[in-house]
Amino acid sequence: MNLIAKPSKDNIKTYVPIGLSLVSLSILDVFAYAFFNFNLMGFLPSQLSYFLPLILGFIGFYLIRIEFSGVRSLDVLNKNINSNNFNALLTLFTIFIIIKSIPPMLDWFILDANFVGNSKDDCTGDGACWVFIKVWFNRFMYGLYPDAEQWRINTAFLILFAVVGVSFFVAEKLKKYFILFLVFVFPFLGIKLISGGSFGLEYVESAAWGGLSLTFIISAFAILFCFPIGVILALGRRSSLPAIKYISIGFIELWRGVPLITVLFMSAVMFPMFLPDGTFIDKLIRVLIAITLFEAAYMAEVVRGGLQALPKGQYEAAKSLGMGYWRMNALIILPQALKLVIPGIANTLLALVKDTPLIFVVGLMELAGMIGLAKTNPKWLGMAMEGYVFAGLVFWIICYAMSRYSQNLEKKLSTER
Repeated sequence: MNLIAKPSKDNIKTYVPIGLSLVSLSILDVFAYAFFNFNLMGFLPSQLSYFLPLILGFIGFYLIRIEFSGVRSLDVLNKNINSNNFNALLTLFTIFIIIKSIPPMLDWFILDANFVGNSKDDCTGDGACWVFIKVWFNRFMYGLYPDAEQWRINTAFLILFAVVGVSFFVAEKLKKYFILFLVFVFPFLGIKLISGGSFGLEYVESAAWGGLSLTFIISAFAILFCFPIGVILALGRRSSLPAIKYISIGFIELWRGVPLITVLFMSAVMFPMFLPDGTFIDKLIRVLIAITLFEAAYMAEVVRGGLQALPKGQYEAAKSLGMGYWRMNALIILPQALKLVIPGIANTLLALVKDTPLIFVVGLMELAGMIGLAKTNPKWLGMAMEGYVFAGLVFWIICYAMSRYSQNLEKKLSTER
């Protein structure tokens, strides 16, 4: 590298075209070999042709590494993926690995996959058997819920999505009524609609609930309740009253110190032993309460971090205006604290959604549980890969959407200039 002049603004018109050409040639060589099994450098000795794309790309990145070039796109590229020799090598390795991974993934997912058919015998290729997902799709969505009654689940979720969607467009003074409906009315309305037993609806036991709909039910109810409980626990932990403070601390540390799978076993197996004779609480309700309390403990610590981040002057200013404890927290403290910890809140809610497959251990079959049941069917043995890839894609879409919303909310509420 010392044999040539160091790249700078003085030789940018010479070095940048050469560097970009070398990087493009190295990527093109890897692309041609990965997709068409054609080696552009095949006329060279095998060992040299194997490493030549890396060498060319490395030299190319060196030639375009010009600090403060004045070209915005070039400066952004150098800052993010080409700041030094080590980062240039990592960038090249990453690009090469991605390019080489695409063809086999395309073959398995699409080109060699089977999409048409009704049984495992219709899967004759070396790729994925998406017939498995097609045949079991209804069960993956609704579990063992009766086909004729599945409209009730759809209606419950349509009400939820409609209320949440409309709440974004109504006036601020009306939003509190939507929140009250979601917290105090919808949970009971939704459960009653799905479970039935009244209003002429056929009763469907919770053991038949399952699939993605059960994932949504548990996630929605746990999110609705764990957040307010977490806020109350965070305020309680910072309370000046010893009884409230230490009860909150004990609750938070107890639930944070126990694995969720243990909590689920306790709620499903041991908790009924402590109930009076003749008292019965549905397993799904017990699991919902367990997950809600478990996640509320983590939510409380996230919110407490936001409360501690606020300067003491905010509390003193609110008190100087004659505000009481609850009004001060509702109007001054919590709005600022929650805005600071939006990433932490989103992370806790994402963890909640991804923890729902653990309910399979207590006999409730959400999406991952239904896939586990389907892959053990004698007629569909060996279809685990397709099922779990499908579940992974579904969970990724859900979590990515939640993540993007939290980022947009954080940006919208940001007061930084």
